[in-house]
Amino acid sequence: MTFNIQSARHGLDKVAETIRSASPDIVALQEVDVGTRRANGLDQSVELAQRTGLPYYAHFRTTGLYGGDYGVALISRFPLVSVEQHPLPVQEGTEPRTVARVLMKVHGQEVSVYVTHLTRRPFNSDVRVRQSAAIMALMAKDPRPKLLMGDMNDTPDSRSIQLFRRELMDVFALRGQGDADTYPLPVIPNLRIDYVMACDHFMPKSSRVLRVRASDHYPVVAELTLLAPTTAPSAEVVQRTQPATPPSSSSQ
Repeated sequence: MTFNIQSARHGLDKVAETIRSASPDIVALQEVDVGTRRANGLDQSVELAQRTGLPYYAHFRTTGLYGGDYGVALISRFPLVSVEQHPLPVQEGTEPRTVARVLMKVHGQEVSVYVTHLTRRPFNSDVRVRQSAAIMALMAKDPRPKLLMGDMNDTPDSRSIQLFRRELMDVFALRGQGDADTYPLPVIPNLRIDYVMACDHFMPKSSRVLRVRASDHYPVVAELTLLAPTTAPSAEVVQRTQPATPPSSSSQ
């Protein structure tokens, strides 16, 4: 699943319930707060790991906000071997953007999961192309099975998404069921700007958008089969993460 949770402004319980309803193994999250005033000082990645039963988590700070940290995150049923993050190109004076890479073990196989949130619409298309190119250059150096998930802030016909599609499968475009839009708007047509993409080490089976009001975005769920390995690259340990532990306080 990929889900822009809008800092859980509709309530962390609604976000957790939405995730639990789909029973995903891996969730890429965007707009996640850690220790901010609007999050009541909570680490939302830890809270969601605990409330959804996905015990492994990592948060990746992009900027400071409301007295805490703000960025992207990942929660997972599978153990995380290492985590790292890389800054993406942005226009001077605009919000920083990042791509996180999480190496995990999936049924004994190493898999790299990339999580990102590209620069916002409706402008800055050139910046998003540069960000896409930077992500693809990073992924090209990684021989493992790879997933890319996130809020790309661009539609399927955009240059940035077409750049991703040169090397990756757009799972919903191949196996999607139902409406594709992920960002509802009041007047103009809704947009499809959130994606699950996979390399050819995966076989896409199905995908759907959950039309729930737990955020200003709808989450995207994809079911994929990880194919048997042909090679086994050595593990690269950068930083270990810990399973979630019960937090000291609950959300309001």
